[in-house]
Amino acid sequence: MNKNPSYPEPYDPLAETQPAPTLDFDPLAAYQPIRIPKEAPPRKVRPRKSRGCFGCVSLLVILLVVITSAMVFFAFLPGKTRVLILGIDLNSDRAPRGSFVGRSDTIVILQADPLKPQVSMLSIPRDLWVAIPGVGENRINTAHFFAEASQEGSGAQAAIQTIEANFGLRIPYYVRLRFEGFSQIVDAMGGVDITLEEPMGGLDAGKHHLNGEEALAFARSRKGADDFFRMQQGQMVVVAAMKKMLNPLTWWRLPVIVPAFFSAVDTNLPVWQMPRIGLAVLRVGVDHLDHRTITREMVQPFVTEGGAQVLLPRWEVILPLVQEMFGIP
Repeated sequence: MNKNPSYPEPYDPLAETQPAPTLDFDPLAAYQPIRIPKEAPPRKVRPRKSRGCFGCVSLLVILLVVITSAMVFFAFLPGKTRVLILGIDLNSDRAPRGSFVGRSDTIVILQADPLKPQVSMLSIPRDLWVAIPGVGENRINTAHFFAEASQEGSGAQAAIQTIEANFGLRIPYYVRLRFEGFSQIVDAMGGVDITLEEPMGGLDAGKHHLNGEEALAFARSRKGADDFFRMQQGQMVVVAAMKKMLNPLTWWRLPVIVPAFFSAVDTNLPVWQMPRIGLAVLRVGVDHLDHRTITREMVQPFVTEGGAQVLLPRWEVILPLVQEMFGIP
């Protein structure tokens, strides 16, 4: 008797013929049904809050704090920072563009002591007749040219060695500036302002706002004056540039000033020494810097055998001035 109501006859899966299925026929009814779990609803994934921007800002703030703290630390370290500033005249020697093969027609010894505070600047005449190590007696401004023309990059150190040998000062750092790039730096600053108490350098007495080209022309002008006036004019432009850079209203120009500066300047001055000079200038005040020149009373005009008009130094007058301004070597 058929016990499975699903089949009309006993079901044999190996039989050649199968009974005809009925409407309620189900060949799998004898097997255990498989339960299929219901599909779980999709899990809601909450979008993560992006912290990338916040992290970058935080890192930048931390970096700025560290750099500022380091600058403040180094700025207040005891000691003096002494630098030889050289303005290189490339036109006179027809040097290749971008090189430093030229005479150092601007020579300034700068010393800064932020703790004292003190900032001293002494300009040296380019025609001063001195002993140049490895060369012999010649104008002081040729020390840079002879070395740089012989080996690129050696001119600044040759100028330092010449200053050290004749003035008795140890100078570890230098900053040399191409005259051709000086006007670009001044233009990046937005120009400089100078006030003349009397006509000088082709300008009338009074206040003047100079662009880069005008500032360079004024610093190098010899109209109605000699090289001693020229040194004073150069110092006036340098002081005016310092005053402009320390003015917070000029700081928004830094993205333009910095590239212009480094494209025209070569220096071995470490970055950590720069805030020391800046702090010293801030504490002293630009209008109270001790900036002097070797005057005509400190030299003796002289004509060499070759007919060159030079200036013989009167060391008995110059060296006491150096000692007064810069102290120990």
